[in-house]
Amino acid sequence: MRESALMHDLTIRPYAPADFDAVVALWTDCGLTRPWNDPADDIALCLSSSHGAVLVGELPIAGGKIAATVMVGHDGHRGWVYYLAVGRAHERRGHGRAMMAAAERWLAERGVPKLQLMLRAENGAAAAFYRKLGYRDGGTRVFERWLTTPKRPKAAPGRIETVITYLEMKAPPPPRPPHQPRRQLALLRLAEPSTAFYRYLYGTVGEPWFWYERRAISDDELARLIRAAGIEISVLYADGEPAGYIEMDYRDKADVSLAYFGIVPHLIGHGLGGFLLGRGIEEAWRRGARRLAVYTCTLDHPRALALYQKAGFVPYKQETKVIDDPRALGLIPAWVPLPPSARLEAPDRDRGNTPGRMR
Repeated sequence: MRESALMHDLTIRPYAPADFDAVVALWTDCGLTRPWNDPADDIALCLSSSHGAVLVGELPIAGGKIAATVMVGHDGHRGWVYYLAVGRAHERRGHGRAMMAAAERWLAERGVPKLQLMLRAENGAAAAFYRKLGYRDGGTRVFERWLTTPKRPKAAPGRIETVITYLEMKAPPPPRPPHQPRRQLALLRLAEPSTAFYRYLYGTVGEPWFWYERRAISDDELARLIRAAGIEISVLYADGEPAGYIEMDYRDKADVSLAYFGIVPHLIGHGLGGFLLGRGIEEAWRRGARRLAVYTCTLDHPRALALYQKAGFVPYKQETKVIDDPRALGLIPAWVPLPPSARLEAPDRDRGNTPGRMR
């Protein structure tokens, strides 16, 4: 099957072995891969019979670059789709809708009467997308059981050396033209945050950057921290789904600290971080702060330091600390890779006092 969708400038065709690297790179960028689901195994199993196909969407105007994919198949009773992916640079151009239409046609040509899909409960943006296409929640529950041992990498041994940079802002930054990302945004304060929801935010936002300290404490201790007087947590919603959060420490009203701040991984790079950080800074100065403080480290996103500096923060101190790898402690899943700017401690390094990371 090869078709050209002129409205979205996408050519949809069956997967070829030469597409493997580009397809896996796209799935990884879209956050669809999991360590226990090897893409090579998934593709091989899908293509091993006439019951499945992987479709790729190319952009002829970009030299045939693969911008979208969908895996489609049937079990002899119902159709299923997986790995619907659209490159971040090609969103909101109708590519997702085109790939789903191609999957539906593939099933219809084989006489399959119904298409179903599985969706994580927290993925509100995807749910909204499918509803727009006419899909509905069927009200069924999915039960699962592994028939083989899933692939889970062993915990990485060793310790991590991290450089912490402390920053401050002693005057409001100069006004800039407001930047509004191309999404429907809402910033809502948590009046009395529950530990369950907070752990969801903390884990989703912070896991790639090894936020582990609050995973190690009890619900009672966490509740005392996040509900303390002067601690304010606000959640950013983008198109209806939680997109990130910011936690401000107003216990010293003159010297305010930005305690936690981040965007969920699949929405990084869409301008939401600058928007959320800017709103937090603006509110702190509106309340009469005399100084704002924040710190970041080499475990955080590689662009975190630049983002803070662009917002008006100035570095004033750095220090190096060495921590136990939280994967080896069971606080971060073993399959989470080391953040790109972090590095493991040299084996022959002096192991004297090594205080842990504070955030």
